Amino acid sequence: MNLSRWFQGARFLSERRRLEWFPAFWLMRIRVLEISHDWRSVRVLLPLTVISRNRGGFMFGGFQASLADPVAAVVCARMFAGYSVWTRALKLDFLHEGCTDLELRFRLDPRQEAQIRSELAEHGRSTPEFEFGYYLADGTLCTRIHNTVAIRQQGYKRKKQ
Repeated sequence: MNLSRWFQGARFLSERRRLEWFPAFWLMRIRVLEISHDWRSVRVLLPLTVISRNRGGFMFGGFQASLADPVAAVVCARMFAGYSVWTRALKLDFLHEGCTDLELRFRLDPRQEAQIRSELAEHGRSTPEFEFGYYLADGTLCTRIHNTVAIRQQGYKRKKQ
């Protein structure tokens, strides 16, 4: 049995618990601070721990990337049900050292949602780019995240070049 599929189907767990207890995230000790009822806003705490701390005492970039990778795709999968959704590209811009617990903040802009819906209706696919970030305990933007998501019709196959 695939453990990640089990967690996706564990309807007796809240959305918050499914994310927190997902094996990779559980090991990172994340805490979901907020998931809006419509999934347009997500806030997750990524703690600075003995395991997530690099030799300089700051948050490993790999920890940040691991949590940031699926967030936009998960939101899009909820918002655009019936489509295949995956992360196409991820870029992190480290602006400051991660010297505290980090708060990931994602918000789906209504204009961007409308643009995606329009592209899906017209072309059956969309490849939006989202910008969000990790914030230090004092509210300073620590890491800027650029995440490109592929939203395709079920069964989509890329044409060979």
